[in-house]
Amino acid sequence: MTHHSPQEVVEQALGASTADGQVTYVVESSEANLRWASNSLTTNGAMRSRQVVVVSFVDGGAGMAAGTVTRTGAPDVAELVAASEQAARDAGPAEDAMPLVSDTPPGGGDWDADPGETSIEVFKEFAPALGEAFGDARDRGELLFGFAEHSLATTYLGSSTGLRLRSDQPTGRVELNGKSPDFGRSVWAGSGTRDFRDISVPELAADVSRKMAWSQRRVELSAGRYETVLPPSAVSDLMIYLYWTMEARDADEGRNVFARPGGGNRVGERLAELPLTLRSDPSAPGLETAPFLAVSASSGTTSVFDNGMATPAVDWISEGVLTNLIRPRAWALRTTAPATAAVDNLILEDPTATADLDAMVAGTDRGLLLTTLWYIREVDPQTLLLTGLTRDGVFLIEGGEVTGAVNNFRFNESPVDLLGRVNQAGRTERTLPREWNDWFTRTAMPALRVPDFNMSSVSPAS
Repeated sequence: MTHHSPQEVVEQALGASTADGQVTYVVESSEANLRWASNSLTTNGAMRSRQVVVVSFVDGGAGMAAGTVTRTGAPDVAELVAASEQAARDAGPAEDAMPLVSDTPPGGGDWDADPGETSIEVFKEFAPALGEAFGDARDRGELLFGFAEHSLATTYLGSSTGLRLRSDQPTGRVELNGKSPDFGRSVWAGSGTRDFRDISVPELAADVSRKMAWSQRRVELSAGRYETVLPPSAVSDLMIYLYWTMEARDADEGRNVFARPGGGNRVGERLAELPLTLRSDPSAPGLETAPFLAVSASSGTTSVFDNGMATPAVDWISEGVLTNLIRPRAWALRTTAPATAAVDNLILEDPTATADLDAMVAGTDRGLLLTTLWYIREVDPQTLLLTGLTRDGVFLIEGGEVTGAVNNFRFNESPVDLLGRVNQAGRTERTLPREWNDWFTRTAMPALRVPDFNMSSVSPAS
């Protein structure tokens, strides 16, 4: 079978179109990974893949319809285009129909460049350092488990309106679990990265080692509200869920936490007393992501008609005040509000903050220090009440020092309500969410102090 470049596949699909409009994009991906257990590497591997997405737009007289077909590998492009056009004819008029994007967004990339590629070589410095960490753990009588993954996806997007866009997206993550030989103690550390050059295995291993030492003393606590210091990873999992619910249409129609009682949305309302800013920026250092949309399906936060739309920097919450919601162009037109695209990164910061996590612990008379949150689920969309579990280390702080580990809890909290109760934020740093890192890794968050975090019940989870 003849191998065609991603650019050639896009051009072939556009050339085969008989529809009123088309967007085609190809994602060329490569991935490398390492996995380890009980202080020993278990597997490693490298993979390559290709995804071809064709979105056809057909005006059947009653309005424009859209149909999407996705294939992997090297599909028959003519068949793929025909299937997409048939899907559009079968779909009926689209509620989110808009003229296709024709303006090239800033940072559209070099269309003619070859796809980026990663390989196992990305771990050239990481792997030897990991081996040293295994030896140190064995000397302490502890076990290390975990994995490291790196992928590089290059997207080529072309449209019948003349767009030719390209973007490289490197994504890396490492998770390191420390356990006692009887598995009675378990702790975690993790980090996100673009290229593993900024990953320090000794720092991750030292974090695990410190938490393992803290967990040697066990204290049982009952459910209740506790002063709690949430580290950046736990904060990121809560803020990502908040971000995913920032749909303008749901707010305007009264279906989410950002709906204003009596009608409309809460844009302009103060959500936090601290000057917290929640923002996204495709050019944020270390968190760079695509400056344009490439989506295969419409939803409350995006539209296939918006493919190729610019995704500039945006403040969602500015100095504590709700500033923007995610709004596709069609809903923006209906509400005369600005179209605002989601961006694949998220940053929370307090410009006045100076303390790091250790300083926040030192400033705590009695409270809890979390490690990560897990199994987070929505209970009530009107308040964004979430429930979930603590995992891999809940530590007791007494007199500004960690004095032991306590049992795990189930929590019930709304991240929106929590923002209004936070009384201290630390310095923002790049972090890896624990719950959501299969889907969202590019985050920078501070530690947060909550005076009354709701631990609703004791959990037997380890």
